[in-house]
Amino acid sequence: MSGYPATAPLTERFAAQSVIEELLAVQALVPPRSRLRRMFGASPLSDASWPWYRGALGEIAVGRVLAGLGPEWLVLHAVPVGSGWADIDHVLVGPAGVFTLNTKNHAGQSIWVAGQTLMVSGKKLRHLYNSAREAARASKLLSTAVGAAVDVTAVVVIVEPRRLTIKENPRQVMVLSDRQLLGFLQRRKDVLDAEQVQRVAAAAVNARTWHTKPALPGKPDELKTNFAALRRLVDQARRRRAAWVLGVPAVGFLALATAGPLAAILSALMNR
Repeated sequence: MSGYPATAPLTERFAAQSVIEELLAVQALVPPRSRLRRMFGASPLSDASWPWYRGALGEIAVGRVLAGLGPEWLVLHAVPVGSGWADIDHVLVGPAGVFTLNTKNHAGQSIWVAGQTLMVSGKKLRHLYNSAREAARASKLLSTAVGAAVDVTAVVVIVEPRRLTIKENPRQVMVLSDRQLLGFLQRRKDVLDAEQVQRVAAAAVNARTWHTKPALPGKPDELKTNFAALRRLVDQARRRRAAWVLGVPAVGFLALATAGPLAAILSALMNR
């Protein structure tokens, strides 16, 4: 799309950038694994870094989906907002309107939605409330920047749910799986003409529209490299654990899994 600067800082941000920055900061405090823990496939992630890692995978997955949108769409990732460290996972501007996407990686879990209630594996979470507030905030900021009312649709994107059950649609928020997202956006009717899209997009790429004190551009290539290296270690550890499970006879594995320090390695880390 022409009309807004392709090299603007916000267009250079990549999916999960904010989460990865936090993940790597937390991970830097994690002690190196011992040779024994590496041998048995202990994850390099700590209890503190694991949620950030899982969140990063979710936002990256949604970023891949959004890459399927056409050139008429502006897609922004990890948009810093407010005056602190908060961000909006994804902001979309196109003929079908303006959307804020709140990505939640609940892979393998059952999601149940009815009205203003969203439950993950039976536990009620505040995803709907937070997403509605996020969209309202984005609407206010964009409207101020554009000088006209800008409606924003809130979307919660659930990554790889085991099951997504919508008993009653929420009033202010759309809830979709990552597999449903692209089709949902492509089927929406146009509500903005080309000139309106241009005006909103020009405001959206400006970091000062969103944040009171925009930070200087970081080092996205370095972040991507460091995250890729960590991801390789996590995947290697997972494969090694799987090899132990498959390669050790059941009785022997049970003995290892209950034997002193190995119990902690083989039980607490099996899901990473």
